[in-house]
Amino acid sequence: MRRVSPSVGNYRASDRKCSENRHSGPAPATSPLPPPPKRRLRPRHAPVRIKIHHWNVRGNGAKTMANNPAAERGLKLLEKCALFSALDDKARGELAAHAHLRHFTAGDAICRIDEHGDSMMAVVLGVVRISLPVARGKEIILADLPAGEMFGEIALLDGKPRSANATAHTNCELMVLERRDVLPFLDRNPAACMKLMEMLCARIRRSDERMSDIAFFDLPSRLAKTLLSYPAQGHGAAKLSLSQRELAEMSGGTRENVNRCLRDWQRRGILELKDRWTIILKPEALRELVTSP
Repeated sequence: MRRVSPSVGNYRASDRKCSENRHSGPAPATSPLPPPPKRRLRPRHAPVRIKIHHWNVRGNGAKTMANNPAAERGLKLLEKCALFSALDDKARGELAAHAHLRHFTAGDAICRIDEHGDSMMAVVLGVVRISLPVARGKEIILADLPAGEMFGEIALLDGKPRSANATAHTNCELMVLERRDVLPFLDRNPAACMKLMEMLCARIRRSDERMSDIAFFDLPSRLAKTLLSYPAQGHGAAKLSLSQRELAEMSGGTRENVNRCLRDWQRRGILELKDRWTIILKPEALRELVTSP
């Protein structure tokens, strides 16, 4: 048997003891780890809410307009509108109970040709432009409707797509009447139905007149008629803020030809072109162009 030297055994024992002393004792102090950051949940985007004003009407037809100036404007509009001017207060109140308001900023599309349409709209504030698209991205301006005018009645009555584009020419406030409410109302109110037929007939006559003008009159006559029929602004001499492109789209010409015609009239003192305004100085001269064969 092999004998182990005591020194070697003692060395190994002491070495083992020192090693135990090195690893024994309190653990070194360590700073506590910070808690994990709380996870922030990104809030979901809230749905866009459109504020719609409904106009409440009492059972006897009297309107409740407390703190609702929009309702007052809308009911006054119905009194002036040709379609509902023949109605009594009760009937107008009944119709206003189903109406709601929509707001558009200048340039917004209100409705587009061939879109499904189940409502008609009355202009409460602002101007709405009615137009038809033509080739090469151009359009024909059919009308600029001020407050008190209505549009969209064709699609409302026959349930077919829109027949023209409607765009907010200025900031607009519109009163919207849905088909499901208007048709039963017309059944119960033959006077309103007759007024609607008269309004449609008047628009058909204007459309026929426009086609006749394009077919039989030259551009100066059509342009003079457009300038005389468009609502003027201010007092004194009539002032129009239409651009030459808009005048071309209204009169069925090109911008270049309209520009030449306006410059000629300016040299003759019939009108003045100033700061994007067309100021009519001699309306009688324009009337002569319209009435001359």
